[in-house]
Amino acid sequence: MSMQFPDQESLSDRNKGLVLAVSSSIFIGASFIVKKKGLRAAGATGIRAGSGGYSYLSKPLWWAGMVTMIVGEIANFAAYAFAPAILVTPLGALSIIVSAVLAHYLLNEKLNLFGLLGGMLCMAGSLTIVLHAPEERPITSLLQVWQLALQPGFLLYVVSAIAVTLVFILHIAPAHGTTSIYVYITICSLVGSLSVMSCKALGIALKLTFEGDNQFVHPQIYFCLLVVAVCVVTQMNYLNKALDLFNTAIVSPIYYVMFTTFTITASVILFQEVQSPRQATTELCGFVTIVIGTFLLHSTKDLDITLAGLNAATKSTFSAATLSELQMQRLPLTSNGALDSPAPTGHRMTNSDRF
Repeated sequence: MSMQFPDQESLSDRNKGLVLAVSSSIFIGASFIVKKKGLRAAGATGIRAGSGGYSYLSKPLWWAGMVTMIVGEIANFAAYAFAPAILVTPLGALSIIVSAVLAHYLLNEKLNLFGLLGGMLCMAGSLTIVLHAPEERPITSLLQVWQLALQPGFLLYVVSAIAVTLVFILHIAPAHGTTSIYVYITICSLVGSLSVMSCKALGIALKLTFEGDNQFVHPQIYFCLLVVAVCVVTQMNYLNKALDLFNTAIVSPIYYVMFTTFTITASVILFQEVQSPRQATTELCGFVTIVIGTFLLHSTKDLDITLAGLNAATKSTFSAATLSELQMQRLPLTSNGALDSPAPTGHRMTNSDRF
C-alpha cells in the first residue's frame, strides 16, 4: 500500500492542476469579453482607451472583467504548483475558444471560416512549441533563480525586450497603434514574458516559505514584486487599447501566440535548457505554423466567408468552367486558331465558306 500511495497522490495533484488550468482559461477568456463591454460603455460617454482615455476605470463592468482576469491568473499560477508546465501551458489555448464563442454571442463580433482556420493553426503551432519545449532544471531557492537571471544570455534578452518595448511605446505606437493590431500586443507580450519569469521566482519563494524556509529575508524577492507590478500595469494598459480598437476574436489568439512564444524563449534562456536537433526542428515547424495561422487570421478578418458561401462559389465556378469547356468542344477552330461559328441550318459549307 505504501508503494501505491505516492502514485495516487501524484495523480490527484495532476487532476487538480488540470482542473485549475481549465478554470483559468474559462475565467481569462470571459474576462476579455466583460472588459470589452466595459470599454464600449466607457467609450460611449468619454474618451476611448484606444485614444488615451481612462474613463473605463469608472465602469463597474470593466472592473468585473479585471477581477475575472485576476481570478483566472491566480488559478493558472496555482495550477503550476500541482501539474507540470507541459500540461498546464497548452490549456491556455482554451481561453481563445471561450473568448471567440462569447464574442460571437455577446459582442456580435463574427469570426469567419478562414479566421477560425487561422485560429486553429495558431493553437496547433503553439501547442507544438509548448509540448516540445525542454523541461526546466529543478530550482531549490530564490537565490538560484537570481544567479541564473544575472547570466549574460538572459541579461541580453531583458535589455533587448525593454529596448524594443520602449521603441514601440515611444515611436511606433503613436504612429501605428490604432491601425496595426500587432503594436499593442507586441508590447503586452514582451512585458508579459518578463513578468512570468518574475512570477516563477515568486512562486518558488512562496513554496519554500510555506515549507518553512523563509525567502522574504532576501531583498531580491521585493525586486521581483516590483517587476511584476510594473509589468502587469503596462500589460493591462496596452491590452485595453488593443481590445478597444480591434476585434476580440482576433486579439485573443494573436496575444496568446505572441505571449507564449516570448515566454518560452525567455524560459529557455533563463533556465538554459539544452535542446536536441529534433526539438529545435519541431519548435521551428510550430513557429512557422503560428506565422501562417496569424497571417490567415489577420488578413481575412474583414471578409464575410462562410462554408455555405464557399460551396456556392465552388459550384458556380465549376458550372462556368464546364459550360466553357462544352462550348469549346462544340465550336471548330479555323486555320488561324480562332473559333469558327457553326454554319446556319440548311446551308451547305463550300470552299469559300472555309477560307
